[in-house]
Amino acid sequence: MFPEKLLQNLLRQASALLDACKIQGVMLATAESCTGGLITALLTEIPGSSAVVDRGFVTYSNEAKVKMLGVPATLIRRHGAVSQEVAKAMALGALKNSDADISISVTGIAGPGGGTPEKPVGLVYMAVAQGDKCVLLVECNFKGNRSQIRRRAVDQAIYILMEHLSHSS
Repeated sequence: MFPEKLLQNLLRQASALLDACKIQGVMLATAESCTGGLITALLTEIPGSSAVVDRGFVTYSNEAKVKMLGVPATLIRRHGAVSQEVAKAMALGALKNSDADISISVTGIAGPGGGTPEKPVGLVYMAVAQGDKCVLLVECNFKGNRSQIRRRAVDQAIYILMEHLSHSS
């Protein structure tokens, strides 16, 4: 999935994220849609990640978002699965349904199909939740093919978590 040079860079970033979580004493959960578990896979590639990674939810379908994370079906119908509102609900649901202290959610359109003029291919929403609230909400518009969009989303998610943790310490 990842070219070797990119994988090594991502692993360094993920290792730094895990170290930051350890220092702050926080457990992490992920709620992934368009990335399909790639963030959790990257984090758990690193030995000792179990000290920080509580669990990862792969909620690719709307039904999974509802059943596993408690995202209200009405929210999905009203705003669409790819929306700020659903990203926020996913991140909060990951916290509620785990033993984590912080979570990140990712929902987007990786393509090549599925995009619309209002929500084009490459549109990705990410949310970070901590405590009982959403503390960060990010909209990204990535270019590239399906694999590139997914890789960029993983990279951005790791970056967003690192930035959040560095400012909350």
